Amino acid sequence: MLHHAPLLTTMAVGLVGAFILGLVAQRLRMSPIVGYLAAGLLIGPYTPGFVGDQEVALELSEIGVILLMFGVGLHFSFKDLLAVKRVAVPGAIAQMTAATVLGTGVGLWLDWSLGASLLFGLALSVASTVVMLRALEDKQLLDTRAGHIAVGWLIVEDLAMVIALVVIPVLAVDGSGPGEIAGELLWTLARVALFVALMLVVGKRVIPWLLARVANTGSRELFTLAVLAIGMGVAVGAAWLFEVSFALGAFFAGMIMRESDLSHRAADDTLPLRDAFAVLFFVSVGMLVDWRIVIESPFALLVTTLVIVVGKSAVAFGLVRLLKYSRHMSLVVAAALAQIGEFSFILVTLGGEYDILPQDAQDLVLGAAILSIALNPLLFAWAARVYRDAPEDAGDPGDDAPVTYQGQEHVIVIGFGRVGTRVASTLWSEGVPTVVIDDDERRVKALREDDCAAILGNGVRSKVLKAAGLDDATTVLVAIPDPLNAGAIVSKVKRLAPHVRVIARGHQDVDVDYLREMGADRVLVGVYEVADIMAKDVMTDSEPA
Repeated sequence: MLHHAPLLTTMAVGLVGAFILGLVAQRLRMSPIVGYLAAGLLIGPYTPGFVGDQEVALELSEIGVILLMFGVGLHFSFKDLLAVKRVAVPGAIAQMTAATVLGTGVGLWLDWSLGASLLFGLALSVASTVVMLRALEDKQLLDTRAGHIAVGWLIVEDLAMVIALVVIPVLAVDGSGPGEIAGELLWTLARVALFVALMLVVGKRVIPWLLARVANTGSRELFTLAVLAIGMGVAVGAAWLFEVSFALGAFFAGMIMRESDLSHRAADDTLPLRDAFAVLFFVSVGMLVDWRIVIESPFALLVTTLVIVVGKSAVAFGLVRLLKYSRHMSLVVAAALAQIGEFSFILVTLGGEYDILPQDAQDLVLGAAILSIALNPLLFAWAARVYRDAPEDAGDPGDDAPVTYQGQEHVIVIGFGRVGTRVASTLWSEGVPTVVIDDDERRVKALREDDCAAILGNGVRSKVLKAAGLDDATTVLVAIPDPLNAGAIVSKVKRLAPHVRVIARGHQDVDVDYLREMGADRVLVGVYEVADIMAKDVMTDSEPA
């Protein structure tokens, strides 16, 4: 019966395997992506037992690529890049060039063609967006100066990969002379330019307008459907009308959607589906891995991994230091880049489709990716510890929290999501001096434009808390939903200012215990508070007049 439902079977087995092995990887303090890739390896054709349908897996991976690239576009920000352009642009270009050269050298040493060696080197040069952002978030470094540089660096790499996705299919055409290749390349660039112009002129107006109209219906279901329909529709439409890749179309759909004031809601509502298909993408990539490469070419695999983990990070460290940044900041940027991921997988798949990369090259990239992602948490934990232990007056240019709140006896609200927004707005309306800390630049900018006190930064950072006037505050409200990050913030607040009252939010009993252990004076759980208010309201109305 199962052979009549290859889609259902492959999805079910892939997701169950990814969940189990992803959980194991998490327990071993590795990225869950290692578990997802291992799940794909187990249901691939190179291991005994159940073998997933590779055609179905390829279709699922295409959806995964579309949603991954849509997510990249949704979070893409030229402002983030411009803020660190002095280091990110030259650094990323130089580091990608060096890594590509090293990888090309490995390919030529293994007797591959120049084209295969270049693509192999390019696949080794680009870091994983998913792995890097999760590592920065886990260590509360995303909104530090080092985090900004790493993200800006990643944006340059993403742009380079977007260009590569356009150019590689043209260069892969067999039997064409230089003139024909040049003509085809110009025609391809013209189609891409037309698509980009259409998105910037029409899409920039239509997509935000459409999202606003759908949001006004009040239906969350329709809003989520609209976001997915736009992302998938633009990706497929771009491929059909302009003959550009699904990935490029999805990237621009996300980038244009970011211009809408509803972009945060769009990102939040589609995150579960994007995460699910991202998992299936990694599983499908794992199905391509031939584990025998470990036995047949162990030295080549080791050299490839060293190019990623040592070569890339050493070049990045040297470049950041060359630009007069501190050692501890350079280490964070270098560690964040010492891995490869989804773009490398996309390039490998593309190379296989166009018969550019031999199977050994694909296996080496995929095997080295698994090893680098597994090693990265250890390297990053060490770099993050060095960064945390560094003196806060290390003098890095453009340090965190440049704006300082000058008030006294005020309230600090950390996190400006749904809860933080409501709390801060109520306090402001009642005339209570309040300052918001949030790590989203757009939110902070909007608050400042409305003459509301706001500090850009992560609430776990001492400089950010001090910039918000922690020493003179009466109360700190930790309104972020993640209890682990909230606990770190509560602990830091109590260590810096024991006299300040700290109120945090939780979701269940274990959160209450944890946050109180970290030092919170009061922890509110939404469902309990609502239940108490309902009961109180009923009893109040029931009292005789």
